[in-house]
Amino acid sequence: MADREFLPPTFETARGPNTSALFLSLFLLVLAFFILLVTISTLEEVKTKSVMDSLTSTFTSIVPPSTDPTRFKSKEGDLVAGQQYQETVTDIFAAALQVAKIKVVHPGRLMQVQIPANTLFVAGEARIQANQFELLDRIVAAASGRPPGLRFDLEFVIGSRTREDGGLPQSQTLELARAGAFAREMSERGLPPDSIAIGIEPGDPNDVTMWFYIRRQEETRLRFQGDGDG
Repeated sequence: MADREFLPPTFETARGPNTSALFLSLFLLVLAFFILLVTISTLEEVKTKSVMDSLTSTFTSIVPPSTDPTRFKSKEGDLVAGQQYQETVTDIFAAALQVAKIKVVHPGRLMQVQIPANTLFVAGEARIQANQFELLDRIVAAASGRPPGLRFDLEFVIGSRTREDGGLPQSQTLELARAGAFAREMSERGLPPDSIAIGIEPGDPNDVTMWFYIRRQEETRLRFQGDGDG
């Protein structure tokens, strides 16, 4: 026993298990597990559309409508986009005309802005004041940023004196000329012609009322079809 020699262990016998192979095996096992989950999972179309509609309504001011094919499906998304448009219009008039009276008739659907005609037109003329061109450009820019599926329409109504029989004048008057001048100016600045309507109503010729409508395109098509059927 005393003559027996004990040799030190060699490198091959001293090393432990192969950790690299063990780590690779665990990684492949986890990868296979996630591949299995993806394979057996199903796509819920309703939830996917809800998420996309929510993102679209939130970032409509960032993604131009012409490059975003997503259509609004949710009424809540329409309401949010409409309220954002109303807030933009409110800021425009609040900054440009302190005399403007602004009223949200239906949140996200309809708002009313009243301004004196003499703050918009040259006195006694059917011509827009040069210092109000920026106001018109900002209105056009806001209306042009409508998201897919929605329309931003504008109605311009000015007061007019009535005839002796109580009816509105049928010949050309300053009020009619001003309404026409406003429509032409807005169209020349980029507002789609089908997005603006003008009119006169009995009242003070210095009273101008602008109605800002937020409508779904489907509603407009149904209205036109109904008019044609009649």
